[in-house]
Amino acid sequence: MNYLITGGSGQLAASFKKRLGSRSMEFLAPDESRFDITDRKSIREVMGSFHPRVIINCAAYNLVDKAEQDRERAFRVNAEGPRLLAEEALRSGAVLVHFGSDYVFDGLKQDGLYRESDPVGPLSEYGKSKLAGERAVGDVLGDRSLVFRLSWVFGEGKQNFIVKLLEWAAAQEYLRVACDEFSAPTWTESVVDVTLQALDQGVSGLYHLTNSGYCSRYEWAKAILRKKGIDKFIRPVSMDSFDLPAKRPKFSAMSNRTITDKLGISIPVWEEAVDRFLAQELRS
Repeated sequence: MNYLITGGSGQLAASFKKRLGSRSMEFLAPDESRFDITDRKSIREVMGSFHPRVIINCAAYNLVDKAEQDRERAFRVNAEGPRLLAEEALRSGAVLVHFGSDYVFDGLKQDGLYRESDPVGPLSEYGKSKLAGERAVGDVLGDRSLVFRLSWVFGEGKQNFIVKLLEWAAAQEYLRVACDEFSAPTWTESVVDVTLQALDQGVSGLYHLTNSGYCSRYEWAKAILRKKGIDKFIRPVSMDSFDLPAKRPKFSAMSNRTITDKLGISIPVWEEAVDRFLAQELRS
């Protein structure tokens, strides 16, 4: 089994590369300058030379606010790119793993965590582009597709809430963090664990993949600073007070029960995942 990883410079791709490398498994993870998922010719050139049996699509346009003005680019990367990958996977017989987002929901659910069967209703152009991408993959590959919706992803890299929070804490006298925005922080290592187990068992379909439990941005920030030993005042505020260009769901926490039942596993709670990630960072 050999793996082709898109979005090779991102934090999720970094975790896949680290894990596959530790297992001495064959993989190719070119960065975006060498492998453009929005260009069919680029996809065919890479796949034609490497002949992957599994494609893991970690490429994504994740600039949520910028996507409001840069809608065309967001849809090209998050929707058109996955569709092209799915078509080339179908043509070559490869398995495609694609990652979606909790931002496909409107945040208005009142009776528990979001399940895969719940109706979608993205509030932002980013959310709409991610929904279009997961649907494109499903439309092309049907039962052969494997799509995981993720939320609040963190790992090695600079584009995540933990890194941004620590930068804010170093530069500002006090912090303001939303106390009415809820989801599940999700470690890239947990995503890799579950994805590889699902591939080993031949699982297909659409699933929610998060660390267990959920929290507010404020609770997450408090946990991060406490673990880092940083004494900084954090004021809990409404997310509306930031007046961001893109609307975000106030509650988008997803249940991971469908995939954990399917695989017969448990996924660590978000607090444990954050602690383990920060402990690794301190050792590095």
